[in-house]
Amino acid sequence: MLPEISVIIPSYNEIKNLKRGVLDKVLSYLQKSPKRWELILSDDGSNDGTSEELESFAAKDARIQVLNNSHVGKAGVVAAGMAVATGEWRLFTDFDQSTPLAELDNLFKFTEEGFEVVIGSREIFGAKRDDEPFYRHVMGKVFNTFVQLLAVPGIYDTQCGFKLFSAKAADALFSKLYVYGSQKERLDAYTGAFDVELLFLANKLGFKVKEVPIVWSHAESDRVSPVKDSLRMFRDILRIRLADLLGKY
Repeated sequence: MLPEISVIIPSYNEIKNLKRGVLDKVLSYLQKSPKRWELILSDDGSNDGTSEELESFAAKDARIQVLNNSHVGKAGVVAAGMAVATGEWRLFTDFDQSTPLAELDNLFKFTEEGFEVVIGSREIFGAKRDDEPFYRHVMGKVFNTFVQLLAVPGIYDTQCGFKLFSAKAADALFSKLYVYGSQKERLDAYTGAFDVELLFLANKLGFKVKEVPIVWSHAESDRVSPVKDSLRMFRDILRIRLADLLGKY
């Protein structure tokens, strides 16, 4: 029988997080779940030994698979995971588990109400966010203001890395990524605004989207350049709107 849930976790040089045991917590949750599941670890061309550690971890359960990709960025490796997923529902979640996988239970509550895209949110009433620097929170709010004005009105947190899709929605949305559809190798760890493009497409294609409050804890990262990355993300939002005007979707 096919899995009820596919969990896709992208990775890039995650040795520190592996030492924290984040995947052990993921596996513990899944093995206790009554749902049929598969876990897809989609690596983004790590060069610190992460891939080898993932292969070793996958030996713990036959329902775990590892995808070794070139370094194409988060959008590319999440899309690669979605492409091989077989679950009725498909979640992508960040490797650091800032949002613990147990929050999936809250998202699933809305799948029976006709929502085919259910996303975690750190901004709406009921959400809990811990240890986030004040300046990062303010920058997120400013970014979301532009997102709502230019691309995805009515969604207060497009960037939370905890999103659930029906198989139908996943197949439709990830295959139509344009701004973030490139599979060219990268030289940096820029994540970008591919979540915005996904949600823009979801609205355009008529999928019902539900934003759900989640628990989230800030995890320090040396990969993020707040000012530089924010400017690049604003640029990419404009590219999404231009792509739409040019009929790319």
